[in-house]
Amino acid sequence: MDETPLWTPTRWARNGNIQLAYDRMAGDGDPLLLVTGLGVSRRWWPDGLCRALAAHGFAVARYDQRDSGESTHLPPTATGSPITALFRKRGEAYTAEEMTDDAVAVLDALGWEPAHLLGQSLGGAVAQRVAVRHPGRVQTLTTVSAVPGDASGLATLRYIRLGTLAKLARMKFPQTPEGDIEAGVALARLLASPAYPFDERATREEIERLADAGVHDRDSQSRQIGARWHGAPISAITVPTLVLHGTADPLIKPKAANDITARIPGARFVPLPGVGHELPAPVWDQVAAEIRRLTTEHQPAV
Repeated sequence: MDETPLWTPTRWARNGNIQLAYDRMAGDGDPLLLVTGLGVSRRWWPDGLCRALAAHGFAVARYDQRDSGESTHLPPTATGSPITALFRKRGEAYTAEEMTDDAVAVLDALGWEPAHLLGQSLGGAVAQRVAVRHPGRVQTLTTVSAVPGDASGLATLRYIRLGTLAKLARMKFPQTPEGDIEAGVALARLLASPAYPFDERATREEIERLADAGVHDRDSQSRQIGARWHGAPISAITVPTLVLHGTADPLIKPKAANDITARIPGARFVPLPGVGHELPAPVWDQVAAEIRRLTTEHQPAV
């Protein structure tokens, strides 16, 4: 029986005074960096999806964004909540440009000069910004359930389902390990895919394994979501781009995917029928195959 761990021990990259936790799967292939969503750790990427990506020829790495997981958490700021951080003007803890540079610091630590990027939710917006700011480091770009990377403040509002946002705002859980678990289960249930059964028992077991407080760390989420982008528009992206979005996403409207696709030259949109703000197991192989198709259709000339 093969008992080789799926992931390497935690490794560290550095961007200035920010320390970034990352790991990678064993095996070789085309380098693919996963950029995770708001507040949560890199371990929220399903292992089954990562195995599917590896089976399609990718070397998979993932990292914790600043203010999440094992990476550096910044001091408290007067940001209120993630919702108010979207819309109020105030001094920001850091910029969206600095968050994109974090991804490049991880690529440097991995020794990946260029790499493919896959970002989900906030991670999709960050990945778009990396492709704008550091085009030479990105071979292809895939965004999932994301808003346009250059949207901010009130411009973001048009893409968000306010009813779901209100439900998120009403969620209150104690700052304890048990509270972390209950918050994670509640979040997973809220964002689940309507066309696929929600297995609460399996979800709870997985979230107990994750032990991630980021799902209800409002201070860290506020700093992440409040980081403003001051760079060029996403229409400046020149790398091959794939846009994936669940047709039943309860948080981000598919309009966001349509706008990203329309504004990035040559981008291709693939809707995921019945999928919510997550990637359920039945679509893992499809997602991996679509990303492999993107890379093979746009192989650089030899």
